[in-house]
Amino acid sequence: MQHHQRKLSAPTHLRGKHSQEQRQDPLACIPTVADRWLQQSVAQVITPLFEFEFTEHSYGFRPNKNAHQCIQQAQQYIHQGYQHIVDIDLKSFFDEVDHCLLLQLLYRKVKCRTTLRLIRKWLRAPIVINGKLTKRRKGIPQGSPLSPLLSNIMLHELDMRLEKEGLRYVRYADDFSIYTKSKSIAKKTGNVVYLFLRNKLKLPINREKSGIHKPVQFEILGHKLVPTYEKGTRGKYQLVVSDKSWKNLKQNLKIITRKTTPSSIAERIAKLKEVGRGWVNYFRMASIHGKLKDLDSWVRNRLRYCIWHDWKKLERKRKNLMRLGIDYGHAYAWSRTRMGGWAVAQSPILITTITLERLRKRGYEPMLDYYLKVSPQLNEPLYTRPVRTVV
Repeated sequence: MQHHQRKLSAPTHLRGKHSQEQRQDPLACIPTVADRWLQQSVAQVITPLFEFEFTEHSYGFRPNKNAHQCIQQAQQYIHQGYQHIVDIDLKSFFDEVDHCLLLQLLYRKVKCRTTLRLIRKWLRAPIVINGKLTKRRKGIPQGSPLSPLLSNIMLHELDMRLEKEGLRYVRYADDFSIYTKSKSIAKKTGNVVYLFLRNKLKLPINREKSGIHKPVQFEILGHKLVPTYEKGTRGKYQLVVSDKSWKNLKQNLKIITRKTTPSSIAERIAKLKEVGRGWVNYFRMASIHGKLKDLDSWVRNRLRYCIWHDWKKLERKRKNLMRLGIDYGHAYAWSRTRMGGWAVAQSPILITTITLERLRKRGYEPMLDYYLKVSPQLNEPLYTRPVRTVV
């Protein structure tokens, strides 16, 4: 039986559009549909061969494992007194994986030559850069069905070394951190891991982002840790959302509620619900009550601004305000206001007419309401949540 391998390259209509991105990231590629189908088939067959060997504290892209378990385990280590954290950032991990070493690790379990030949072809498939085919000498194609498994197989060697040293650690794909009780042990551990990664796995480290941190300086999978400030809870920390994650969320909401975006209010509300629920489900373990309340207020004002902008003409504004229960005199005066749209959205003109109840009838759901609904059922941390919330 013959197996045909297609070259992993960007479609013709995307090459010119993304030529600048390809110059910045030469290893970027787009697997074809046939490649994805075959890689998924291979992954389903070989995953059981490696899964039973993977360690307990490897949480990325594995059955019955998720990011929440990884975060909870890290928090438990910190509460047990392991508060000197060795945080190591692998520099462009998916672009630096050595093909020979990875294939040797695969050969330990996979003896089928056809399967190994297929995997090697996927790893070595040339890509188009500036209109020319370029050979790939290292790296794993990101976004392919097989790449998560290959990354876990590669970094399983690191897990085994940490287990052998008796260290406490967590790893989610290429993000991992080690927890120690003193700074001297942390320095020694960091040096050992650095040499192992450089000499054994041939993986470079980003020195600027790596270091030894205390819990208040540490971030894990978009979360930060802050003291609980509760009597009798010294050394305990609770989760909050990192500044970068808040910034990304606000940027996404801003795009959805931009007045110039050609969308109806129903479409905007549907997108807001989709983004909000996904974000809250991921960060449901964090203390985000206060910030979500302010964020919801800001989003509602932006929705009011979009509605005000859609009304456009003065007479239409007056008629719509009257439909919302405003008398003729106030509706006429408010429709002729010289305030800017954003000022009107935050004024009694719209706050008293386009109320939260009216927005709810249109399908709007505040993120805070959803957070309060899902956190008691879905949030099962390994510690008792403090009464006081710090945001």
